[in-house]
Amino acid sequence: MTSPFSRDSTDRFHDECGVVGVFGHPEAANLAYLGLYALQHRGQEGAGIVSSDGQLLMSHRGLGLVADVFDKEVMRRLIGDAAIAHNRYSTAGRTLLKNTQPFVVEFGGGGLAVAHNGNIVNALELRERLEARGSIFQSSVDTEVIIHLMAASTGPSLIDRASAALNQVQGAYSLLILDRNQMIAVRDPNGFRPLVLGKIKTAVVVASETCALDLIGAEYVREIEPGEMLVASRTGVRSYYPFPSAKPTRCVFEYVYFSRPDSTVFGRSVYQARKALGRRLAQERPVEADVVIPVPDSGVPAALGFAEEAKIEFDFGLIRNHYVGRTFIEPQDEIRHFGVKVKLNAQRQVLEGKRVIVVDDSLVRGTTSRKIVEILRQGGAREVHLRISSPPTIGPCFYGVDTPTREELVASSHSVEQIREFIGADSLGFLSEEGLYAFLPKPSSEGFCDACFTGRYPVRVADDGRSHQLVLFEVREGQRGR
Repeated sequence: MTSPFSRDSTDRFHDECGVVGVFGHPEAANLAYLGLYALQHRGQEGAGIVSSDGQLLMSHRGLGLVADVFDKEVMRRLIGDAAIAHNRYSTAGRTLLKNTQPFVVEFGGGGLAVAHNGNIVNALELRERLEARGSIFQSSVDTEVIIHLMAASTGPSLIDRASAALNQVQGAYSLLILDRNQMIAVRDPNGFRPLVLGKIKTAVVVASETCALDLIGAEYVREIEPGEMLVASRTGVRSYYPFPSAKPTRCVFEYVYFSRPDSTVFGRSVYQARKALGRRLAQERPVEADVVIPVPDSGVPAALGFAEEAKIEFDFGLIRNHYVGRTFIEPQDEIRHFGVKVKLNAQRQVLEGKRVIVVDDSLVRGTTSRKIVEILRQGGAREVHLRISSPPTIGPCFYGVDTPTREELVASSHSVEQIREFIGADSLGFLSEEGLYAFLPKPSSEGFCDACFTGRYPVRVADDGRSHQLVLFEVREGQRGR
């Protein structure tokens, strides 16, 4: 089996999408569009908006960033006072327009649009069952399974159909459903992925994170609760709880990396949580040094907390180029570590002759960390001590995150010392499992999912040695096309 040390693909976890919904506002689609801008970090490979004027559903989807997908002419066509929107990060490198959401369908119950953040762990089983009954799938994502289950339901209303469908699925979903007259926001009983409720006067706004509410001037009201189905219609807003109760298992990685630091997620400031993780990291993994620097941008709050706790100078020894796209043309003459250097550049004035502590939020394959350590040494650092503000990542996620397989996760098969030797740091320290909850008044893992660090999966996965059900769909689809 190939060692993860030999891999050199994207060395990050990626959340697979963000969602925004607006109901009861004359500029619903424009507000949803701006909300997607705020949530661009949750998905950069595709985006879509569906609006409703009470009679028709209007849709536009495209590949790329929000600015690439929508222009003024497109937005003029998305009329109505209700809209849902979606950003997508694809799995397994398959960026396909037909997999871009929101999905729009017509069936006996009328027109319907769906946008989904999460991952259904029994999606493959449900899909095979539906195909055996004659269902024909147009995409390779698990969201379409939910749509087929709704179409197969005999419930008299959209609420009944959605409840019947979602009671058959297992896993993570923060979901928006739109028809001509109502918008439904629903969160799985475990509450894996975030979903918040806001308002603009009498208009209802729902989004993955509060930073989307801030951008459009919406007032934060509360979280959509785990297991809650919130329905916004012409007659007002109602809440239902149609699922068996479950123990909440919110994704702790939202605090470590996924969410924007200016968001409030699961009721707590992401920025303050990351600073607390950095302070705890300094307590657990101290080392004598001259300067603390972050790996920008996600490592900044933890590095600030580390520096404050350790009483060591904080500075920016790495500068990020914010204008780099997802792909670029490399020179014919090889430049060592070009892919990282085009995004990060070392500041010799900060590093020269210094003992440097560099703080990052996580370590996945280790290949990027190795390049960063070498860049810091080339920049003049005398010593490089890498500190990670989360525990070693030992398992893939099955609840809506694009992660490598277990074999590709370096910490799943190598000791801390082996990893340190590979990346070339003078020392390497991870946050402990207990320290991961340092941001709580009473540190405890109760109510959180930390399976990627512990291997304890709160919702049964048929085969946790395989990658996502989504990947299985896409692999099978690729085989069909041969």
